[in-house]
Amino acid sequence: MRPCPYCAQAIEEQAQVCPFCRRPLPLPAAPSSTSGKAIGSFICGVFFFFLPSAVAAVILGHISLSDIRRSAGRLGGQGLAIVGLVLGYLGLAVIPILIIAAIAIPNLLRAKMAANEASAVGSLRTINSACINYAAQYKSYPPTLASLGSAAASGADTAGLIDSTLASGKRSGYLFTLQQVSAKYGANPGYQVYADPISSGVTGVRHFFTDQTGVIRGSVNRSANAESPPL
Repeated sequence: MRPCPYCAQAIEEQAQVCPFCRRPLPLPAAPSSTSGKAIGSFICGVFFFFLPSAVAAVILGHISLSDIRRSAGRLGGQGLAIVGLVLGYLGLAVIPILIIAAIAIPNLLRAKMAANEASAVGSLRTINSACINYAAQYKSYPPTLASLGSAAASGADTAGLIDSTLASGKRSGYLFTLQQVSAKYGANPGYQVYADPISSGVTGVRHFFTDQTGVIRGSVNRSANAESPPL
C-alpha cells in the first residue's frame, strides 16, 4: 500500500488510477536511497544491551518508518528500521531485568552465606554437646569427628552422637575438623573444632572455632582459634 499523492488515501502499490479521486497515478519509483535513520536504528539495536542505545534504536526506528511512508517510495530501509525497533524494545524489556538481577543476586548470596554461618554455629554447638557425652561414656574426648557419628557397629569408634552428614565433616557450605589436644604423660585433656567455609566469600566469610570450654569464637576471612573473639 502507498498513499495517493493527491487525496492521501491508501491505495495499491501498482495502482495506475486512484479509486478514490480517480486521478491517474505515477508508478512508484524505486527507492533512491536507504534511510539513514533506519540504518542508525539498526546499529543502535545491535547494542540493545546498553540502555541509551536501546532508547535510540526505538526513537530512530519510529522516525525512519514515518519518513519512509511519507517518501512515496523514495526512501528504503523499512526492514532495517523494523529490526532496530524490535531490538530496541527487547533491550528496554531485558535491561531492567538485568538491573534487578544485579541488585538481587548479591543480596541472595549474602543471605545464603548468613544462613550457612548460622548453621555452622549450630553445628558447633551440636559437636560440643556430643563431645561432652562422648567423654562421659569413654573417659576421653573423641579423636576425630567421625568418632561421633553413627555406624552399624557400636563402641568408641562409632558413638552415634551426631548425624552422618556432620560426622563426614561437611555441612551447609562449611568444612568441620576436630582435633584432640593432648598433654604430657599421655593425658587427653581437650579438643579443638574448626569450622571454615568451603569457598571463602561464596559459602561464607566467617571462620569459627570451639573447644572443651564450649565457647564459640569467630574470625572474618581467616581461620579462627582460641585467641579469636567469642560470639
